[in-house]
Amino acid sequence: MAVLLIAEINDGALAVDATAKAATAAAQLGDVTVLACGAKAADAAAEAAKIDGVSKVLVAEDDLYGHRLAEPVAVLIASLADDYSHIVAPATTDAKNILPRVAALLDVMILTDVTAVVDADTFERPIYAGNAVQTVKSSDAKKVITFRTSTFDAAGMGGSAAVETIAAADNPGLSEWVEDKVAESDRPELTSAGVVVSGGRGVGSEEDFALIEKLADKLGAAVGASRAAVDSGFAPNDWQVGQTGKVVAPELYLAVGISGAIQHLAGMKDSKIIVAINKDEEAPIFQVADYGLVADLFDAVPELLEKL
Repeated sequence: MAVLLIAEINDGALAVDATAKAATAAAQLGDVTVLACGAKAADAAAEAAKIDGVSKVLVAEDDLYGHRLAEPVAVLIASLADDYSHIVAPATTDAKNILPRVAALLDVMILTDVTAVVDADTFERPIYAGNAVQTVKSSDAKKVITFRTSTFDAAGMGGSAAVETIAAADNPGLSEWVEDKVAESDRPELTSAGVVVSGGRGVGSEEDFALIEKLADKLGAAVGASRAAVDSGFAPNDWQVGQTGKVVAPELYLAVGISGAIQHLAGMKDSKIIVAINKDEEAPIFQVADYGLVADLFDAVPELLEKL
């Protein structure tokens, strides 16, 4: 079987972690070809060629594929689909935008957030905010899949696949770029950070959330937030961790003032070590925490900052 893996590319650079983890999953399905697509994609294609298990890299460079427009990319992927039994990608924002369109063009179902490959037709994915695992068997001739990368190890970078340039597909003319508004930060990217410090409703205000940011900066960590904190205006939307936010699986997850609703746990329960600080000893977060401190965060965090 042949698998087409859509590389995750940001501003012309390969998102190595996400793509290499998806490559590990894809390798269980067959021979892996990577598609590197963008206004600038040559450097990303060369990097993707080093991923272990990748046999070939296709590179499509065209202004049409700039600015993260999903519709033209979906048409390109659909035009290549005849040669592949599986079309897969890491479950990133881009892939969640593109692959449903690919599935619609091919008239097949889409399998999202797959966490395990049982066989070429059968997959596991979380449902009910991660409280149950659904096993899905697809009879579609072509499988369109996004992989939740937090459950797969990254493939090595010792490969040397061939790189082939392909032509752009037709422009479907369904969308056009207007402008980008980019939130810039010196901190690590939330979904790939090794350490994440998250604040919840217990932080109390946007001003007091600065305490969470200070702790994150001390640890060289990304900053996260619960939905309650985001909805209360303490933190921006793109910091949200949970079922309706981002899924993270860092080496260390520090939850401060977060009660631990199941929707939040769904976004971080695969973290290697979970530390919780909460003054409510009955808070559900302590049921998943490896280390728990029952304390007022306004006492504990300044003391932690001083010790660090």
